[in-house]
Amino acid sequence: METRTNLESKTVDAAQELITINVDSYLGFTQAAETIPDPDAARLFRQIGNERREHCRELERAIGAKPEDRSGTVKGTMHRWWLGVRSAMSTDERYAVLAEAERGEDAIKHRYETLMKENAGNALSPVLHKQYAEVKKHHDLIRDLRDRQKAQ
Repeated sequence: METRTNLESKTVDAAQELITINVDSYLGFTQAAETIPDPDAARLFRQIGNERREHCRELERAIGAKPEDRSGTVKGTMHRWWLGVRSAMSTDERYAVLAEAERGEDAIKHRYETLMKENAGNALSPVLHKQYAEVKKHHDLIRDLRDRQKAQ
């Protein structure tokens, strides 16, 4: 039986993948907070970014990994680049940033859903479910903000 001190390699791999995805999310929300012309949304983005950084730490603790500086993925870097381009080209910068943030939230939400199914019942499962609830809450909030902005 798998325990927190005796993790299977697929569990460690799932945690490592989520650490990288959460780094991408943290960096994306940090950039979005600097880009969006709305101080309330910027504050929310910083809060979510900090939460994602804490997700990394929690996952590292769960698998016994040492905290390290991570730069994310090429895909995440491209998403952040596109965020900058899209907001610069948009007539509604707030909507553009919210739309890109929601797109990123879709990606992380779906990855958590997949990894929760693949890792159901293992030692990492409680951490995944807790973090997924936070990811889903923020996904839905950003989606609603985006939709309200579009309706204006």
